[in-house]
Amino acid sequence: MTQERALDILKTGANVFLTGEPGAGKTYVINKYVAWLEAAGLNVAVTASTGIAATHIGGMTIHSWSGFGIKGELTPYDLEQIAGRERLVKRMKKAHVLVIDEISMLDGRGLDMVDQILRTVLQKPEPFGGLQVVCIGDFFQLPPVTRQGDMMRYAFESNAWLNMKPLVCYITEQYRQEDEMLLGLLGSIRRNEIEEEHYTLLNEQKEIAYEQIEPTRLYTHNADVDAVNTQKLAQLPGAVRKFKMEGRGRKPLIEGLAKNCLSPELLELKEDAMVMCTKNNFEQGYVNGTLGRVVRFDEGYPVIETTEGKEILMKTTTWEMAEDGKILAQIEQLPLRLAWAITVHKSQGMSLDAAEIDLSKAFVYGQGYVALSRVRSLDGLKVLGMHPNALQVDPKVIMQDAKFHKEAEMAEDAFIAMEDKEVLEMHERFVVAHGGKVPSDDEVGVVKVGSQRVQAESTYAVTKTLILEGRGIKDISDVRGLTETTVWTHIERLVEDKELTAEQIKHLEPTDIDWNLARQTLNSAMDKHGTEKLKPIYEAAKEEYDYTLVRLARMQYWLEEGEVVF
Repeated sequence: MTQERALDILKTGANVFLTGEPGAGKTYVINKYVAWLEAAGLNVAVTASTGIAATHIGGMTIHSWSGFGIKGELTPYDLEQIAGRERLVKRMKKAHVLVIDEISMLDGRGLDMVDQILRTVLQKPEPFGGLQVVCIGDFFQLPPVTRQGDMMRYAFESNAWLNMKPLVCYITEQYRQEDEMLLGLLGSIRRNEIEEEHYTLLNEQKEIAYEQIEPTRLYTHNADVDAVNTQKLAQLPGAVRKFKMEGRGRKPLIEGLAKNCLSPELLELKEDAMVMCTKNNFEQGYVNGTLGRVVRFDEGYPVIETTEGKEILMKTTTWEMAEDGKILAQIEQLPLRLAWAITVHKSQGMSLDAAEIDLSKAFVYGQGYVALSRVRSLDGLKVLGMHPNALQVDPKVIMQDAKFHKEAEMAEDAFIAMEDKEVLEMHERFVVAHGGKVPSDDEVGVVKVGSQRVQAESTYAVTKTLILEGRGIKDISDVRGLTETTVWTHIERLVEDKELTAEQIKHLEPTDIDWNLARQTLNSAMDKHGTEKLKPIYEAAKEEYDYTLVRLARMQYWLEEGEVVF
């Protein structure tokens, strides 16, 4: 199936499993779909099964988004508690589409819990409470990590998967590997048709030499990675340059982002250090996995030379956790890490120019396949060691993959048989049913990740500066040419993003009434009715205080209770 066909199917609103071999363009397709949804006015929740994957896509883990956290199952009490968490309920009720990336690493029990929670919160019996669910991934890659003693279940073995009946979009295009021999090897692994000749081919990769750049070593264990990188950096002459990660937002969210970011919290570099880019920046000419060597430092930043001989000045960038276009937390660091070595687990999703692979300690299905599929050609692959079982894949996945191929063919045949007009009508019905409007190609083109956010941040930043100067609402309104209601909206957003503290907005308190008494009344109303809507608070306070004062009291309540974001 082509990427465009998969996109057409996604736009119908059907539940979809988007899959394909590494390098098929799954991420490209889902990014286009999310842009289309946002341009149509629909709300999409972008999540992933792991923290690292969530960091790549700027979303949050499905565990955090749905509220089940580290639980292995949900009791009626757990469901009641989750359904009582106002912010969780609000985000679920807002969503029209739920995206779950790296679905291979989400245990089936986790998917069942997401289904349970959504049906409970949205009070609808349909799978996932009627949301469109888009699962993305490749089950030949790394499987779920389970607690000791628990039996692992793939997502496709869950009741939720069976009930949602996803259409399978199996993308067959290939954009990473151009080497026919490597593609043949990977295909044989997927079909469980490994022969002696394949081991012979990999044995021949033990003696290759690299002329332009030292390759990255892929290990299965963190201890091996840390030892190699520390040793190699220490062997280089010259002074160490240190780059410390900065963060803003709630501390737990910052810590989560930092933990799962491929760039370290403290990055130590020297000239000649082997590095790897940890984020995509097509304009600057690097992607997640681009290898390079530090050749010098300019303006305090490292200049790297890539395998193609291109020099790039690497400046800091940001990783964000966002929801509904709102940044919940943000970290800033150089998009680099030392690259003499990396774990197979952290390499998932990367395209490496050159890699040395040690699979002598491969211990789970999929590790060998993930490692081999990171490189673009056999020219960039050196094999250091090979466990006899390193190329094995789960027979269960092989059987299921054959079913996925058949289901994808059936879905494609059904869409091929349709008139273009009929498909477009399906797109329109889906969007209109959720209160949106099908966007034109021009409108979708305008929607770029973060473009609206950047503009919003700049206007909020101006308001923040004026607040910090001690200006009042009317003064800010006059200076900025905005209505007072808009100014209050800015302040509320800044408080939600932890950009303002209780002390910094204290000067906005009214002086013509007893504000302490007003706070007591309004806080009691919020304790009883929650903070999601202003009207119940306003009415519970017997309409004594206007809506601007209710908003101010609510912001102070959030800050005092630590309930700004979840």
